[in-house]
Amino acid sequence: MPSKRHAIGASLMVALCLGLSTAGHAEDTAASPTAAAAIAAATTPEQAVRTLQQQWAVANYQRQGKERVKALEALAEQAREAAKRFPDRAGVLTWEAICLATYAGSLQGLSQLRAIGLAKEARDRLLEAEVLDPSGFGGSIPTSLGSLYFQVPGWPLGFGDDEKAEQYLKKALAIDPNGIDANYFYGLFLMKKKSYPEAKAALEKALAAPPRPDRALADEGRRKEIKAALADLAQKTGASAN
Repeated sequence: MPSKRHAIGASLMVALCLGLSTAGHAEDTAASPTAAAAIAAATTPEQAVRTLQQQWAVANYQRQGKERVKALEALAEQAREAAKRFPDRAGVLTWEAICLATYAGSLQGLSQLRAIGLAKEARDRLLEAEVLDPSGFGGSIPTSLGSLYFQVPGWPLGFGDDEKAEQYLKKALAIDPNGIDANYFYGLFLMKKKSYPEAKAALEKALAAPPRPDRALADEGRRKEIKAALADLAQKTGASAN
């Protein structure tokens, strides 16, 4: 049985690959050498968010292995730069956090302490974004915070806190009750708590969520993750997966 220290990379990998419910941005573009330049050239926070979303989807779902880690590392740094230019915009800070957290989830082995540091940085950005936008940026902020709090280890390694996780995930559902991400991460949280019937209901609701405009790549990747979670749940409960 791996220790919490050794399991953190896998846990973060599951938890932090967030393609959250900020709809209305095209993302299904191939990675290009001009990606960093496009982020740097963004003249509005909306442009910065759109480009970060595009490149996150490509790096997270279309890259594998070391190539994926390198792409996520580069994107995390580009997201930091974007946040420096738009420090008072919740959407940019939220997507900076998503990029940092996803990169953290890609790190393994001796990089686990670095992964924890990146996760803490992501949490801090989300807390800043929450102050700027108490409505939660369409549910993205509380979903992200809830995911971090329940999947990052607790003290002394990290800052995990199931009570905070539940509060944030329920807040996300209040904002976006039919959202794919809010229901998916709440389902994972319920699986952790061994509330299996409720977890199944949440995951099935996530799977049935309506497509998000111009988010086909993120939706496709998320649905694969939901189906994998349902299969895992079926194995835990001895039921047959659909």
